[in-house]
Amino acid sequence: MDEIDRNILSALELNARISTSDLARKLVIARTTVQSRIDRMEQSGVIRGYTIKLGQAQQPKLRATVLISYEPHSAPSLLSRIKAIPEVRSAVTTSGRFDMRIELVAQSTDELDNILDTICAAKGVKGSESLIHLSRKIDRD
Repeated sequence: MDEIDRNILSALELNARISTSDLARKLVIARTTVQSRIDRMEQSGVIRGYTIKLGQAQQPKLRATVLISYEPHSAPSLLSRIKAIPEVRSAVTTSGRFDMRIELVAQSTDELDNILDTICAAKGVKGSESLIHLSRKIDRD
């Protein structure tokens, strides 16, 4: 990746809907150059896809982080169970006191409670801590 690729990525991060023609004009390079570089970055995995950000009215009412610790060797079956929960947005393994961090969404506290019960009742879970998100102060996603 060179400076042109980084400039293309920066522009796409600000506005993934910008046309290749507008992007070429902005960066003062040929449209075909922009298109071929985007194609190359998509094929090599530098660009995995494009997305939208939902407005406040379309976002789930509740977001939460669940920190869990689990028994050794139970991760594969536990992860399989977590993947089956549609409200789970991401799960990453961690170092430290907890083994995994799960991000989830819910429309009500009852729904959140049921999801937490499902996760914590899974075989191999030793303990958990739940953090309900209150307000977003920085949003770079």
